[in-house]
Amino acid sequence: MARGQRNQQGDQQQDPIDWVTRTADLALRHAEQVHARSGGSGTLPELVTCASGISPSGPIHLGNLREFLTVHFVAEEIRRRGIAVRHLHSWDDYDRFRKVPAGIDTAWNEHIGRPLSAVPDPTGEFANWGERYKAPLRAALVEMGCDMVEVDQTAMYRSGAYREQVLTAIRKRGKIETVMSRFRTKKADGVEGAGETSAEEESEHGSTEDLARFPYKPYCRGCGRDTVTLTSYDDATTDLAYTCDVCGDSYVTNVATQDEGKLVWKVDWPMRWTFEGVHFEPGGVDHASPGSSYTVGKELVGPIFGGSAPSFVGYSFVGVAGMPKMSSSKGGVPTAAEALRILEAPILRWLYARRQPKQAFNVDFGQEVLRLYDEWDALTKKAAVPEKRDAAVLAWERASATSTAGTLPTPAVVVPFRMLSSVADVTAGSREITARTVGASEADLEPRLSKAATWIESYVDPEDRTTVRDSIDAQRLGSLSDQESLWIGLLVKRLAAAYGADDQLDMLTTVIYGVPKIARGLTLADAPTDEVKADQKAFFKLLYELLVAAERGPRLPTLFAALGHDKVRSLLVP
Repeated sequence: MARGQRNQQGDQQQDPIDWVTRTADLALRHAEQVHARSGGSGTLPELVTCASGISPSGPIHLGNLREFLTVHFVAEEIRRRGIAVRHLHSWDDYDRFRKVPAGIDTAWNEHIGRPLSAVPDPTGEFANWGERYKAPLRAALVEMGCDMVEVDQTAMYRSGAYREQVLTAIRKRGKIETVMSRFRTKKADGVEGAGETSAEEESEHGSTEDLARFPYKPYCRGCGRDTVTLTSYDDATTDLAYTCDVCGDSYVTNVATQDEGKLVWKVDWPMRWTFEGVHFEPGGVDHASPGSSYTVGKELVGPIFGGSAPSFVGYSFVGVAGMPKMSSSKGGVPTAAEALRILEAPILRWLYARRQPKQAFNVDFGQEVLRLYDEWDALTKKAAVPEKRDAAVLAWERASATSTAGTLPTPAVVVPFRMLSSVADVTAGSREITARTVGASEADLEPRLSKAATWIESYVDPEDRTTVRDSIDAQRLGSLSDQESLWIGLLVKRLAAAYGADDQLDMLTTVIYGVPKIARGLTLADAPTDEVKADQKAFFKLLYELLVAAERGPRLPTLFAALGHDKVRSLLVP
C-alpha cells in the first residue's frame, strides 16, 4: 500500500516519513508476498500479525521495553492505514529458571532448571516467578497506552497446542541438524560442514544418533527440571526416554500424547512464526548475527514447518545513566515502571519513537531529565503549528496518543519541569505549596507535578538538594559591606509589593535582578551595564549564602516564591 493512501486528510504526499513508516512498509510488503505464496493473489491477509516476545526471568528493563515499543509503533502505523493488525506478545515463561539473582534467598537454587512458571514467587504475592515480573510491565504498558494480545507459552505447550509441530520437528531432526551444523563451530579438523550428511542419514535410517542435539527437551517428570540426558527415542511409538542428572530418576514420555517439554529455542522460534502467522517481529541486533536465532530460524522455518520468516528489524542497546540511588539501594535494573515515576508516559514513548531501532541510547535519570522535559515542551509547541509538521513532530504524534487509549495524559497547565522540581526541592516535595507557588491547581499540573516531586525526592543526590536555613545567619549579616547592606535594604523594601502582585514570579524576577541597577542609579527598566552584571552576580551569591547556605541553588525568583515573604524576610532582616 502506498504511503499516500494512509489516511484521507490533507496532501498525503507531504506526510513526513520516519523509521516506523519504513518498517511498516516492509512488513506489509512481506505480508503481501507471504499471502500471495499461499494463494492470496498478492493482497494482504485478513489480519497482519506483529509479534514480540520475552522471557520474564527478572525485571523487564528499559532495554527489554524496546522489544514491546518497536512492535507497538509499527502495529499502530499499520492500523492508522486502516489495515487489521494485532500486536501478539509471547510470554516465554516456559523457559528454564537459570540463576538466583542477588537479594533472593539462596534456597531458590533448588528451582534452577524448572520452568519460570513453576518457580514460586519469593514474596508469595504472585502465582509464580514469571508472573512477578509480568505484572509491573503490564501496568506500565497500560499507562503508556500499549495494547497487545498476550500468549502464555507454558499454557500453549502444556495444552498440547504445539504437539503436531513438535512431532514434525522431531521427524525432521536430521534436516534441522544439517542446518544447525552449518552454523556451528567445528571442533574436528576445523572443517566447515563436516558431518552434515551423516546427521541427516542417521535420523532417517534409524541409526544411532546424538540425542544431545535432539530438538525437543522434556522437563523431568519427577523433579520438574530440564536437567535430563536423553537415552533413546522410538520413531514408531514416539517414546522418548531420559534420565535426570539431578534427581537420578528415569522416565519415558510419549511425545504424541504427553506434553512435558518444549522445543529448543532456535527451533521453537521458527515454529511459532508459522503457527502464529507472524509477519513482523524485531529482536536485539545479536539475533541477526551469523548463527544466531533469526539467522538459523530463517533457514529452518520453510523446510521444517512450511512457513516464512517474518520481516525483521534489529534493535540496539538501551542503557541508563543518573540512577546511583536506585542502583545502590535496589540492586536491580531500571524498568518502565521506574521511568514512569519521573517521566510522563508520552515522553518515555518518545525516547524510543524518535530514534531508529539500530541507534543505541541511554535513558538518563539525573540532571538530563530537566533538559529532556524542556526539549519535549518545545516540540509540543512546534507540533501545534501545522506548517511545521516534520519527522520530529511525527515522532511526537506517535508518542502522544494511541489508537486504543487516545491522547495520553499530560498537564492541563504546562509549567517547566525544572521550575516544579525547584519548588518541590525547597518545599520538601509539598505538592500543595508547589502548585500555589506556580499559580495553578494541583489537578491542572498533574501528572507532571507528582513526577517532579518524585524526581527530587528519589533521584537527586542529597548533596545536590537545596537546604533552606532554619534560622538567620547573624554572623554573616553582621559582616555585610556597605554595598551588600544597600542591596539587602533595597530588596527588603520592595519585597512586599512584589509578593502582592498578581504576576508574582515576574515581579520577583524584576526586583531581584533590579536591585543592583537601582544601587547604581538606574531604573528597574534599564538594561544592565557591565558593572551591574558584575554586581548581580555578587548579589545573587550573597542571597544564596543567606537563604540556603550555598553559593548557588534554584533560580532565585522561584526560590523566593516557594519560601514566601515571611520566611525570606526572617532570614534577611535581623
